[in-house]
Amino acid sequence: MSSSKTTLKKKLLIASDHGGFHLKKYLIEQRPDIEWIDLGPASDDRVDYPDFADLVAGRVNAGEDMGVLVCGSGQGMAIRANKYPQVRAALCWNEELAQLSRGHNNANILCLGERVIEKDMALKILDVFLSSEFEGGRHSDRVQKISQPVE
Repeated sequence: MSSSKTTLKKKLLIASDHGGFHLKKYLIEQRPDIEWIDLGPASDDRVDYPDFADLVAGRVNAGEDMGVLVCGSGQGMAIRANKYPQVRAALCWNEELAQLSRGHNNANILCLGERVIEKDMALKILDVFLSSEFEGGRHSDRVQKISQPVE
């Protein structure tokens, strides 16, 4: 999969916890062409990841564009963000997963793990995530089912 600095999205919400703080800063620095809305934290002091996942997921759930969440593994952020009915947070560790999460699942939040992904790979994953489009078609009904409450 090719990666380029050209992205389709101009504005992107982002947050991390202390375990993802440095990768969050790296992504922001490497992509000055994106209007980043950094929802914190402002340092790598210990914080609780659910609090920062809520800041991004709440806004995406309310209809704002897309977001990125970064913690040590990415998993905690993904679990918390996916509690919101209109959020489809995807934990990605390679470019193929980023493309599939957008193309098949219409993911609207990218989750990354600073402790498990090299910075350059995280940047490639971000580029693919942002440049991939939802394929619709047979995937549309499935994505709609994801947002339905479980009975």
